[in-house]
Amino acid sequence: MKYLIVGLGNTGEEYEDTRHNIGFTILDAFADASNVVFTDKRYGSVCNVRLKGRELILLKPSTYMNLSGYAVDYWMKREKIPGENLLVIVDDIALPHGSFRMRPKGGAGGHNGLLHINAILGTTEYARIRIGIGNGFKKGSQINFVLGKWSSEEKLFLQKRIPVIIEMIKSFVLSGTELTMTAFNKLGRPAQEKEDTPRQENS
Repeated sequence: MKYLIVGLGNTGEEYEDTRHNIGFTILDAFADASNVVFTDKRYGSVCNVRLKGRELILLKPSTYMNLSGYAVDYWMKREKIPGENLLVIVDDIALPHGSFRMRPKGGAGGHNGLLHINAILGTTEYARIRIGIGNGFKKGSQINFVLGKWSSEEKLFLQKRIPVIIEMIKSFVLSGTELTMTAFNKLGRPAQEKEDTPRQENS
């Protein structure tokens, strides 16, 4: 069984370690943890991870964010991957920094990468993990904010979240969307919201 795991971002050194490239950051960490290396192929950088008999194709599109749909469509067709085995990882300014949640489907929420994927695939029926980058910007400076680099404090906090998100991706492959949302979305809630709920120990 094959799965396509897509991390959205922009190619080029100027975009490295930027908020908008969180999808690339997650897949880079996943590849490092799995001891695999990305290679440049058509429409993006690709590597393969084996997980309990499943094949995960990790894709970082090289089309730039607003044309991501071309890369997703190409690799889904090339590898004959059904829509239910597609997972897209994307930044979200509507969520607090470091929070994350999985959704089984939905609109683009103004995100150009998701907009293009929806348009090219002709559907919004695919899973996505939205990772919060916050909205700490003044009116009119959204572009500079999302294309800006993480502060040292933000980066440190993010490093603590990345291993959890990697496990979330694995759970999607092994257990499906619904069980993954039940198990992980509560872990991705903002810290302030967590303080108002009973603490649960993770096994």
